[in-house]
Amino acid sequence: MTHSPLLIIHISSALVALCAGWTALFLRKGSRRHGVVGTVFFVTMVSMCASALIMATMKQQASNVLGGTLTLYLAGTAWLTVKRREGETGRLELGAMLLAFAFGVAAFAMGWQATHSGSPKNGVPAPVFFIFGTVALLSGAGDARMLLRGGVFGGPRIARHLWRMCTALLIATLSALAGKRAEILPEAIRNAQVFGVSVLFLPMILLIGLMIFWLVRVRFGKRYKRRPAVPRIKATPANSLA
Repeated sequence: MTHSPLLIIHISSALVALCAGWTALFLRKGSRRHGVVGTVFFVTMVSMCASALIMATMKQQASNVLGGTLTLYLAGTAWLTVKRREGETGRLELGAMLLAFAFGVAAFAMGWQATHSGSPKNGVPAPVFFIFGTVALLSGAGDARMLLRGGVFGGPRIARHLWRMCTALLIATLSALAGKRAEILPEAIRNAQVFGVSVLFLPMILLIGLMIFWLVRVRFGKRYKRRPAVPRIKATPANSLA
């Protein structure tokens, strides 16, 4: 059985992105190793989303176009947040904000159609569209607030990067373990449960827990607080005084 180059790129990128993303979660934020692994995660996420978007467009799968666009937006803005210096913004952030708002409106429109048709749209239930739309609109509002304030600083800057990367990883993990993709796993794993919860949902629960832990730590920890710059005062030689 032959596979298209796009599909091979998509699967390979997804595997590397998942490994890198989960590894980054357990590394100290701001460390050199975290930065290297995070860059690998970002690059492979871009490759995964771009290939998915091309295939979805060719197959006219609007739901996959929305999912790929949201994931790419979240990963891109998260990476851009830490690549910019504190208080620095540009046209990319403005374009991302407009994309988020447009995406949110489109997602809600598709959810509305699915609700009134009484059946999933392209196999996706209506609540999924509303969830994606809500995430996009809230993210766009965050972009607007950042632009109006002239950038983001200190703990909030790291928190912005963190929750967007984690949400992108959550979407990728859900995609990998949902539907037909889960059929590659042994039946014993697919049917296993822990305290009444499917084993396949445990990674999502763990990811959300780790995201909350790191958000609290970077938002309120002393290490990530913004340190205001102290102006340097040039001393005047005593013999130059009148």
